[in-house]
Amino acid sequence: MKKILFLHGFFATGSCPMARALKEAFEGTAVVLTPDLPLHPKEALKEIHSIIDREQPDLLLLLLGNSCGSFLAQMLAPVVGIPALLGNPYFMMTEFLKERIGEHEYKAPRRDGKQRLVIDEALIEEFAELEAVQFDHCNPYYKNRVWGLFGEQDTLAHFSPLFLKHYNQAFHFPGGHTPTEQEVKTWYAPLAQKMLMEFSAKF
Repeated sequence: MKKILFLHGFFATGSCPMARALKEAFEGTAVVLTPDLPLHPKEALKEIHSIIDREQPDLLLLLLGNSCGSFLAQMLAPVVGIPALLGNPYFMMTEFLKERIGEHEYKAPRRDGKQRLVIDEALIEEFAELEAVQFDHCNPYYKNRVWGLFGEQDTLAHFSPLFLKHYNQAFHFPGGHTPTEQEVKTWYAPLAQKMLMEFSAKF
């Protein structure tokens, strides 16, 4: 069965409503993997790499991210050779984090039970290092294999113009930065299904 790897947003987890909606939307047609990602982006990238290795890349056919998860998915797609759907990608995570320094809690339960997280200068610097090189692996082959989905009511991320400097396929939906479960099923899932159909035959 086809597999989709979902990469959640910064304050979200693998059990967030979006993850749940994706699993429901693809029940019986594809396996949706929804891991809890490490807070630090370099650790998260290593974890995603290990998941891809473990899940056999020939069966893992799509990366699907939202917000910070899209930031990670964009960097990985051409490296691991898997197309990606980027929901409301947040390409400048340092801007987001600088306004939120301090202690926070994840918005959904994590499997390890650790609900507390801290945004500090070290974390911001780590994101800054990745931001500087995030588009380094872009290549012509992937201009049509990384798609963007942008909420018209998104008040946080406004990166459609930056996305279109590197990729060709941009779509919009009448929602905000964090899609509702219904929006996931109405907009994200059909686009993901279209990507699975279009690109699985080419692997």
